[in-house]
Amino acid sequence: MKLVIATNNQGKVREIKEMLEPIGYEPVSLKDAGIEIEVVEDGETFAENAHKKAKAVYDICRCPVVADDSGLEVDFLGGAPGIYSARYAGEDATDEQRIQKILDELDGVDKSMRTARFVCSLYCIIDDDTEYSVRGTLEGFIGTEPLGHNGFGYDPIFMVDEDTSVAMLSSEEKNRISHRASAIKQLTAILAKKEF
Repeated sequence: MKLVIATNNQGKVREIKEMLEPIGYEPVSLKDAGIEIEVVEDGETFAENAHKKAKAVYDICRCPVVADDSGLEVDFLGGAPGIYSARYAGEDATDEQRIQKILDELDGVDKSMRTARFVCSLYCIIDDDTEYSVRGTLEGFIGTEPLGHNGFGYDPIFMVDEDTSVAMLSSEEKNRISHRASAIKQLTAILAKKEF
């Protein structure tokens, strides 16, 4: 069964494909589905934004759709950058500028207060009567400097243990423990039990 992944991010497409193909789905990107759409992400939560994206694409293709919204929550910053993770340092900021803004805001803050998590909300619409929402997280803390060269976004400052940032993990390791992997596993478990 064809399932449209409401993103043009090839990394997300690849991760979702790897987990949904074995249970009988044929995930395709927006581009492969011939859909061009820019959804305004003005929801107040990751789940609301994921739902908006899924619904907008479903209304066009009328076939199964999955969308995600994800980002970083830092407890000391009251959950920021949260849903604003991609534009936290301004619309056209680089990953390096976003990372530096977080490091500046946590300058001098004790490690015990630098707890954080990556969050991924997935929203899946199968048909007019069947929708699912799942949330995956990866707990950790914010380091004091960027470490590692893999990954993207805030990965270099997100520490999974004392010495290891997400950007130091291989893609296989990251895909085993990431917030997106957690959410995809939950969705896969739900879809694997359904007969459509």
